[in-house]
Amino acid sequence: MSLTPALDIDDGLSLIPVNKSILSAVLEAYNEDPESALVALPWLNDHVDIRTQLRDMLFDVESQSDKDQLHFWSIIVGPKKEFAGLIGLGDELQLLHSNYNLGYWVRLGFRRQNIAIRCVDEILSWLKSRNEFFRIEITVHPHNEAGLATAQSICKKWQGELVEEFIGIEIGNRTVPHRIHIIDIKQE
Repeated sequence: MSLTPALDIDDGLSLIPVNKSILSAVLEAYNEDPESALVALPWLNDHVDIRTQLRDMLFDVESQSDKDQLHFWSIIVGPKKEFAGLIGLGDELQLLHSNYNLGYWVRLGFRRQNIAIRCVDEILSWLKSRNEFFRIEITVHPHNEAGLATAQSICKKWQGELVEEFIGIEIGNRTVPHRIHIIDIKQE
């Protein structure tokens, strides 16, 4: 079992384990670009109070951070320690034998800076340092071109692969086809 660690990446980019104290920053980021938040967090229901849903999510993630089933981080940037998004290893799995699904959401003003890829590299390096086998899923809607490009880039670096078949995922009472990329983190 492993607690979610704080991870320092480079040049003021760090990952801090999620806790409920970031609710106001997450709400601010949501309000800047609700559409991308709803894509990144497909379980959000925009017909229900967003603040309550995000608060409950942060509470759930924080309360499970010592169980090694979930690992979620706030992406923190620069000397002002600005909240730039969320990234995590979750348990919403589509395939048998997977350990985690990898998801991220980068705030509007921090996109196109390779933040997601740099954070993913640090997280996968942390998993690799644990000297265990982990299978990671990256699930992307087929119309999310930026998400597909990021997943392909991650797979190229970490010798991952695209699952040929589309996988149907339930979102808002309907099944939506998604692409799944798989990365195996192997023992050294």
